[in-house]
Amino acid sequence: MGVAVSCPRCGGPVRAPGLMNTDWRCDTDGAVLPLHVAEHIGAQIVETAAAKARSPRPGAPDVPIWCPWPQLPGWTVTGVGWVGDERSGVRATALACSGPAVLQGGPADVLFVAEEPGVGLGTRLAGIPGPDPGPFLEGAGRHAPAHAKVRAAGWPTPLWSVKSASDRCAYVGEAKGLWLYAVAWPAAAGYLLAEDLSLCDLTEDAPSELVFGAPSPYLHGRA
Repeated sequence: MGVAVSCPRCGGPVRAPGLMNTDWRCDTDGAVLPLHVAEHIGAQIVETAAAKARSPRPGAPDVPIWCPWPQLPGWTVTGVGWVGDERSGVRATALACSGPAVLQGGPADVLFVAEEPGVGLGTRLAGIPGPDPGPFLEGAGRHAPAHAKVRAAGWPTPLWSVKSASDRCAYVGEAKGLWLYAVAWPAAAGYLLAEDLSLCDLTEDAPSELVFGAPSPYLHGRA
């Protein structure tokens, strides 16, 4: 399985640990855990990513791989990635889906990210600064109704819109004790989150009927 490795926070190159230091390092962000993105997608690649995410880490939550299921008409799974290494275990996952943008015509892409606090992959994809969305969500749970709701592993999960880059829309919530991001391109594709969308965790069960498509440009460095 071919894998591209980069910084989760900026998308730039990273250097592997060596004799001088024990961390992966990015010239911009310093010590980081590496983002691995599979260069192709298919059932075996999804299972490999799920196996990595299932690797036990004492005292740490399992990191899900969120995937819309049932798949929306015309939509395909177009990429999978994970953040971590053999020493740290997986700290974040990302799954890309692509399909028709019904409201605008043309293609649409949605990325679903699950991550521990401080990883920074979700905020980078959403186009907001910092490693966590907390500053953009202060008071949301107490004062603002959810902007969207999904069912994550069968549980109702509220999501709040965060101010993102103009070419996309981003929603953030919590599921299984981790941040859950849904980031859509173009911005109008966020209508999908207004649907009755259900997410399954591919680390628990990957449906054999999943349909796969060409690799997502947003997971592979465009975002």
